[in-house]
Amino acid sequence: MAGGVPSIPVLYEDNHVIVVVKPPNVPTQEDDSRDPDLLTLIKADLKHRHGKPGNVFLGLVHRLDRPVGGVMVFAKTSKAASRLSDAVRTRAIGKQYRAVVHGKPSPASGTLRHHLLKDARTNMVAVVKANLPGAKEAILDYRVLSSQEGLSLVEVELHTGRPHQIRVQFATIGCPLVGDQRYGGPLAVPGQQIALWSTSLSFEHPVSKELLRFHSEPPAAYPWLLWEKHS
Repeated sequence: MAGGVPSIPVLYEDNHVIVVVKPPNVPTQEDDSRDPDLLTLIKADLKHRHGKPGNVFLGLVHRLDRPVGGVMVFAKTSKAASRLSDAVRTRAIGKQYRAVVHGKPSPASGTLRHHLLKDARTNMVAVVKANLPGAKEAILDYRVLSSQEGLSLVEVELHTGRPHQIRVQFATIGCPLVGDQRYGGPLAVPGQQIALWSTSLSFEHPVSKELLRFHSEPPAAYPWLLWEKHS
C-alpha cells in the first residue's frame, strides 16, 4: 500500500467499498495514543493513489481491537456507509475469526451467550447480569478445530460485535486467549501478541447486492505455527 507505514494489504476495492487486512497493533481509528491509525492511513493512501483533492470520505462501519489483525471493510461513500452500518446492526455481515486459547473449551462446539458491560474509564469489559443498566447481550458460536500442547485452535463466528467480546467470553469460561494482556490473567505472557485474527468477512455489496466473501490467514508465527508443525 503506497504512502503509509505499516503496509496495509488491499483485498478488494471499487467505487463504494475497500476491503483491507488490518495489521495487529494498529488502532482502527485515532485514539489517545496518537499512533498511526487504520482509518487515517487508508484515507491518506486513497488520496495519494487516486489524486483526490481535499478531504477523502471513508466510513468506519465496524472495528477490530487494536491488538487484533485481519479482514475489515470500509465504505467509500455515505450511501455505502449507511447500508453497511445497517447490515452490521441487523447482523447481516458474516464475521469469522480464528483464536488460540488456553485449555480446551467444553463442549468442543457450542454457543457462548453473556451480557457485557464496558467501563469507559478503564477500557475494561466485564460479564454482568442481564438486568444491569447498560448491559448488552453478546453471542458467538465456536468450534474447536484442534488441540496441541495445552492450547486449542478455535473457529469463532461472531453474531454481535461488542467491545472485547471474544476475549472476555473465552476468559469467562476459563480459556483466555493466548497473548491477551488484558484478560489473560496469570497465563498472560508480557509482550506476547494476542492470538486472535479476523479470518473471514462476507456481506452483500451495498450497491450491486452481490454477495462478497474475503479471507485472510493468521500470521506464520507462534502460536499459529503449532498447527503447521503438527499438520
